[in-house]
Formats: sequence, structure tokens, C-alpha cells
Amino acid sequence: MRADRLVSLVLLLRQRGRLTADTLARELGVSTRTVLRDIEALSTAGVPVYAERGRHGGFALLPGFRTELTGLNHDEALALLTAGSGRGEQAFGLGSALASAMRKVVDALPDSHRATASDAARRILVEPETDLLSRRLVTDEVPDTTMIEVRRAVLAGHKLRIRYAATGGTPQWRTVDPIGLVTVRDRGYLLATRSGADRTYRLSRMSAAEELPEAAQRPNQVDLDRIWRERAARFLSDGHITVLVRVNPARREDLLDTALAVRAEEPETDGRLRLELTFQDSRHAEWALWQLGTDVEALAPQSLRISLRDRAIAIAARYQDSS
Repeated sequence: MRADRLVSLVLLLRQRGRLTADTLARELGVSTRTVLRDIEALSTAGVPVYAERGRHGGFALLPGFRTELTGLNHDEALALLTAGSGRGEQAFGLGSALASAMRKVVDALPDSHRATASDAARRILVEPETDLLSRRLVTDEVPDTTMIEVRRAVLAGHKLRIRYAATGGTPQWRTVDPIGLVTVRDRGYLLATRSGADRTYRLSRMSAAEELPEAAQRPNQVDLDRIWRERAARFLSDGHITVLVRVNPARREDLLDTALAVRAEEPETDGRLRLELTFQDSRHAEWALWQLGTDVEALAPQSLRISLRDRAIAIAARYQDSS
């Protein structure tokens, strides 16, 4: 761990020039005292780092110093830098590791196109925090200590003890056999088995976790994509409602943001889209379609059409005396 931090410290000084101890501590996630000890260790090891005193002082490397890292071509580096710029950088608690890796990527570039690749990456934005309608996208938050334990158990193949709260329930401890981690639309899930039965746990509903020394009961090889598709299919067929609608294409994304899944989609002759969607239940479907007003029409089931009609009548009656 300390070796990685020392490398990151050197790369920060190489790429950004003179930095104060406070700035280095903030970037590396350690105390200022730790930074000073690391600086002393680098000097002892022969790395030409020196201190500049005064108001604008800090630590810097002698000009021309370069670490020996394998180089990447421009497009390879651009791909990594762009991927690292998205909101997925916090997936599964690996944000700080990704930041360190990105510094190494930049440093590994040849001098001839280091600046151009970094500038190109700044001109590509992946998954910003808000969309064009200024809606803030919500990302699941999981305590770092919890995420570290979950990730260790998954990668080591050990049993995992989690304190988990199901929807509407109170947190309870349970022991599971972890299979893998999946992130979908900034929501993280743990795929596992419990007493031999398939289980899928939302990471944000875990308040604590503990990696156990016992080996997990799971296959040596895993196809997470196939497992996720199978579990998603079971989830969508378990007590949910399927709805057929006609929607204005301009509001398609708004509708899809609220649905659990899209089962079918085809254009109609009048320019509208016909969609078959899955919702949590009838109440969820009614709420989602009501948000879009006349831009969407429920075609089936008939019970949903009746519910929307009754709601519209009630709203009209409430305001009929307004003039």
C-alpha cells in the first residue's frame, strides 16, 4: 500500500509541478505528517525531491526526472482517461484506486502526445451528474468499510456476513456465498446464494459487512452477464405489471426512466411509439404515465385506463369552478 502511495506522490509532482504538503495529503487521502514521512523516504531512496520555502513554497522534483513506466499510444490512453472521467469511477469503492491509475496512465504517455491526450479527455464527458432537464442523477452510496469487505469476499471467494435491510424491513445479519458484483445505472448489486438459493442484494441497503475465513460455496467459473439476465427475467415476471402504451417520441426517455424494463417497441404510422413496458405494480404504472399528461396513452390493461380516467375526472372536478 505504501509503495503505491509513493508512486502516486511522485506522479503528482511530475504532472503538476510544485505542490504543498496539504495539497498532496488531500490528493492521496492521508495526513500531512504521512506526506512528510513519504517525502523523506523518497529522498532517502534517491528520488530528487526537494522543498521550496516561503509563501508559495512546496515540494517539487528536479527538472527532467522521469519514472520508468511502460508507454501507451494516444488512443489507448484516451480510452482509459475517458473511462476514468465518468461517474462510474466510484463503483464498488474503487474511486481512489482509479485516480491513482489515471496518474500512472498520463505519466506513461510519450512526451509528444501527453498534453494532447489529456486535453482530448477533457473534451469528452461521460455520464454527468445532471441531464439536459437539470435532473440530478442519484448514485447509490455505500460506506467504504462495507464496500471493502464485500469486494474482498467476492474476489477471495470467501463467505460474507452482511447486515441487510430488505424493502420495508429492519436490518438483519445474514451469511451468504458471494458470486459477483454488478452495477446498473449507478446502482450496485451483490449476486450471491444463501443456503443454495439465488439472492440479489442492493449494496446501498447494506449497513455493514464482514468477510469470513470460510470458502464460499460457488462454481470456479462464472458468467455474470448470463446470471444477471436470468435473475432480471425472474424479477420482471414476479408480481409486476405489463403495460402497453402510445407515447410521443420526445417523451420516450422520460417514460423509460420510470419503467422497470422495455419488453417491446415499434413505431406507429402517426409518428408515435408503441411500447410494452414493465412496472412495479398498477400504482407505479399510473403514477409514471400521469407525469407525461397527454404525451402518453395507456392502451392496456383496461384497469389502468380506467384508473387514469377517474383521476383526470377528479382533477377536472376540483378545478371546474375556477375562472
